[in-house]
Amino acid sequence: MKKRVKLTFPQHLIKEPVIFTMAKKYDVMPNIRRARVTETVGEMVLELDGKEDDLGKGIQALRDQGIQVELIEGDIVE
Repeated sequence: MKKRVKLTFPQHLIKEPVIFTMAKKYDVMPNIRRARVTETVGEMVLELDGKEDDLGKGIQALRDQGIQVELIEGDIVE
């Protein structure tokens, strides 16, 4: 199953390997489609591939860390 998401990172997590950690812990394969990272802003659009339960747990883990997660419908490459 695939889910498309837009992540907005709080400033203190911009330099942390949160996507890698989530991918390893929950067996989710991320595909980064677009990203914009500065010293103060981190935004990323991803396709996440994995089992539905694993995707749910991985997304919740991101939210628990304070990352804003928005589910995206349709095509994510503009």
